[in-house]
Amino acid sequence: MPRQNIQPDALAKRVVDGHVLYSHVVVVEGKRMIFIAGQLARDQHGNLVGKGDMRAQLRQVGENIRAALAAAGATLNDVVKTTTYVTDIDEFFKHVEVRMEYFGALPTSTTVEVRRLAHPDFLVEVEAMAVVD
Repeated sequence: MPRQNIQPDALAKRVVDGHVLYSHVVVVEGKRMIFIAGQLARDQHGNLVGKGDMRAQLRQVGENIRAALAAAGATLNDVVKTTTYVTDIDEFFKHVEVRMEYFGALPTSTTVEVRRLAHPDFLVEVEAMAVVD
């Protein structure tokens, strides 16, 4: 699938700890679009993973998205857009390398701090969109 990440010169790049966090524009030519519902830090049995630990929750959310994509015949490299909801954006930015581990292909991205997620113990939720041939 042809994919082009674009960082227009007219737009500032968001860099944290030397990592460019997202692409402003991703252009893809594909046939199938895959939408992944917001994923929380739940294991396959529905149990919370990483209570009070955003790093652990980010990893579980990344694994959940990986599993959801695999079920649809896609990979993390096919992700073109993420929307992330966090309860503490400063804490979120302390774990940029975890995000890069899962979304190093630099999809477009929006991150929003919220007061609360579906349960007070959840610290992060991510939804994703992917495009595949």
